[in-house]
Amino acid sequence: MILGAVAALGLAAQPTTVVTIDPSHRLIEGLATDGRSIWVSSLIDRQILQCRKRCATIATLPEGLHPFAIAWDSKRKRLWVAADCPPGVPFIKPCERGALIALDKRGKVRTRISPPIGSFHPGDVSAAGDRVFVSDSQSGMIYRLLPSGKALMALVLPGVGKSGQGSVLDAAGKSLIASDYSQGITVIDLATGTRRLAPRLASKPSLRGIDGLARCGDTYFGVYNGSAPGRLLAFRIGQEGVDYADLIEGLMLPDPTQVAFDGKRVLVVADSGWELAGKGQSRTYGAPILAIPLGKDCKPL
Repeated sequence: MILGAVAALGLAAQPTTVVTIDPSHRLIEGLATDGRSIWVSSLIDRQILQCRKRCATIATLPEGLHPFAIAWDSKRKRLWVAADCPPGVPFIKPCERGALIALDKRGKVRTRISPPIGSFHPGDVSAAGDRVFVSDSQSGMIYRLLPSGKALMALVLPGVGKSGQGSVLDAAGKSLIASDYSQGITVIDLATGTRRLAPRLASKPSLRGIDGLARCGDTYFGVYNGSAPGRLLAFRIGQEGVDYADLIEGLMLPDPTQVAFDGKRVLVVADSGWELAGKGQSRTYGAPILAIPLGKDCKPL
């Protein structure tokens, strides 16, 4: 089994809470880091928070746009925000077009991009090197930011995917690994645009319900929140398919969303608040950001 050693080491690993977001921020969705700061998106109140020893609001998005996933772009020194107003969310007024927004470290909007035509519902975004990718949660499309930084090009066309979620470049920088909530893990060849669904091993359950991705070496991390409680998965993609296991065996997460890797630790939004928000209830406890330290072999310490 590819991940047998990961699962075994996970027995001894214990996550720690590195940040607890004040419960006044009712729904914490996105997560990003540059290794020093941790940023989170507070979805209902349209805010971006920067956390070090304490958390502070650095930006409030324009009226009508809510921050879903976020990603730190070390090349441009920008925080990319998948800002949307999707249908079917009771506490959001729906619209036809969201936007991909870039903030500087002070929280000032430096870029706002949408495709020139059609609906656009960005739910997840990733950045690596000089490349940025954004996925559409409603159509399943995935876009890449053009080198100019001022326009998007469709990488996965309409009718191919169903619900685009997290994405991350592979170690070689040649393929984009992307999760589709309804289909599973996909591999997109960036040179040809060819997309294939990575099959799970026959001994494994379905890989649907994966949200948010990160990578350490050849190991990928993703949040499973297709049913409650959620889990934090580690997986690798081999010739026979995707092999995966819980990063920490027995770790159950109440309501997880996004995951990030800071070079030493996997970070995860462990209890976002979606369930309470959907019921119109306020939260009485903060949203924890958990950290799991990894060794040079990308296995839990």
